[in-house]
Amino acid sequence: MPGMSTAARWTLIASVIAGVSYVATWGLTLPPSVETAWKGAGVALLAVHAALRARSLDGWLLTAVMAFGAGGDVLLETHGLTVGAVSFLLGHVVASVLYLRHYRGGSVAPLVVAPAVVWASRLLSSGDNGVTAYSLFLAVMAATALMSRFPFKTVGLGALMFVVSDLLIFGRLGPLPDNLITGLAVWGLYYFGQLLICLGVAPNLTQTAHPRESGDPS
Repeated sequence: MPGMSTAARWTLIASVIAGVSYVATWGLTLPPSVETAWKGAGVALLAVHAALRARSLDGWLLTAVMAFGAGGDVLLETHGLTVGAVSFLLGHVVASVLYLRHYRGGSVAPLVVAPAVVWASRLLSSGDNGVTAYSLFLAVMAATALMSRFPFKTVGLGALMFVVSDLLIFGRLGPLPDNLITGLAVWGLYYFGQLLICLGVAPNLTQTAHPRESGDPS
């Protein structure tokens, strides 16, 4: 991982270990506080990793995105779905700002993602208005990620993985079974989606100046 400090490298490794091993807690009898901390550790360490690599406002925006994600992971367990969703929603707002600061121009085709996500969310949740409202922010996050200068193979794909993870959560409120396979899909798509976003944004912030800073009128 060239260009990455030792601290950032080891924080990233620790994040992957925490994110992958969290699944093991599902079969263990642990105090709720330990299980909650374990759940939040994976993305919280991504926030630390992003902070260690931050060199500009965009770097700190990425840090905030990961921090709100980690907060959502914890708040879902401690305060329930609604409060946890607010933290994720704030993360989507910050992420959308970050992606729009790196808007590549040209294609608006990704905008079709937004209504598709909202429609699927409403369908899977049997028309729940709270889910629909949240899905608007989720949809904008995904669309702006796809319209950004960041690589699709990391940031765009990671954003779509996050969307699918949330759609599965909405589905568990309705027609989808709440079983081990669904749980693995929800967590795997979410954590590795966040990981891809972090790894896709961080190095590109140091390689490409913000358009306004480089004099690019676009």
